[in-house]
Amino acid sequence: MIEIEFAMEDVARTRFAISPLWEVVASVRVLKGADAHGLHRTWADQVRPRLAAASLDLSPLFDLVPMPVRSPWAGRIPGFICPPPTTPLPSLEIELATVRAMPPALLHTTAEVPEARMAALRGNPAAELARLADAIEAYWELALAPYWSRILTLLEGDIHYRAGRLVASGAQHLFTDLDPQVNWAQGTLHLEHRTVRGARRLDGQGLLLVPSAFVWPRVFSVLNEPWQPSLRYPPRAVGTLWHTRPATVPNALAGVLGRSRAMVLTELTSPASTTELARRTGLTPGGTSQHLTALRNAGLVSAHRAGRQVLYARTQAGQTVTEAAESGSPPSAADTQTQHPQAASEPRGTDRDAQPGQLKGSDRASVTSTTAGRCGL
Repeated sequence: MIEIEFAMEDVARTRFAISPLWEVVASVRVLKGADAHGLHRTWADQVRPRLAAASLDLSPLFDLVPMPVRSPWAGRIPGFICPPPTTPLPSLEIELATVRAMPPALLHTTAEVPEARMAALRGNPAAELARLADAIEAYWELALAPYWSRILTLLEGDIHYRAGRLVASGAQHLFTDLDPQVNWAQGTLHLEHRTVRGARRLDGQGLLLVPSAFVWPRVFSVLNEPWQPSLRYPPRAVGTLWHTRPATVPNALAGVLGRSRAMVLTELTSPASTTELARRTGLTPGGTSQHLTALRNAGLVSAHRAGRQVLYARTQAGQTVTEAAESGSPPSAADTQTQHPQAASEPRGTDRDAQPGQLKGSDRASVTSTTAGRCGL
């Protein structure tokens, strides 16, 4: 059991953030076996062949994310690969700039990673950190960027819900349903842990809360210097992340975009190529391409190269417009999340961090456009 002690100043400085970089690291864990319940199978089944076809050298990234195995250090991940964000919603570029500039003194870990990789990092930090950042960018473009609007909607919805609980009922209710193994009592946050015991004081830094799509059913903590004390936890309704409904074109959306164009946007429940969208919609490939170009110019669709093909996905704006048309009114993030239960009520473990493609235009805008007010407290 870890006991995180809060002073009044710590409560005042507790805040939320979303970290694209952490989602990269957590999703690599999933691909390497940390998804025994199959929560992310739909995503993984799409991404694995895409990564294989791209024939990229992702070893600088994958070597630093240990295989999830049952051992005392199984949950540890090198802190320098994913430092906690310093702003509520940084872009991947901003987080990677921090990685590239990581001081050599912080390039150490007790995680189970290849010693040769760590030796290379210590031997030539600037070059190896640059290789790591490049690998993360390439992985992001193929594995996460096409899905980011969906993931971001889930994470923002959780923050909106918890910020509302804080305002309505105070700090103790902020943590009430954060996770079954996280409990608040008398100014102390109790975090169950399999191997770590003891009290941790925040010393006026506050606690950073980072919802993460790929950590379920675990909670990751960052409690050692020099990092901001942090908890990375599963958001509400994470079990519905990859659920899709049969695509039907809302009349309201067709009235604004035209039926064919609305059909293309509605069919993008998951990333797809022009050929695949033409097959689904019955439109010609040329017509589908024209509609995708128009939707992309309007900021409703983004394009992501995956090997020899280009995959199209809804942007955050495209997701919002589609959901609003389907519901008949602008959706409330809190209401949307409340309608769904959290993922299956499986027993949860708690792992502790050992201190602890680049975004394209429309994708970067979708990540950075959310105001700090929605994430910070």
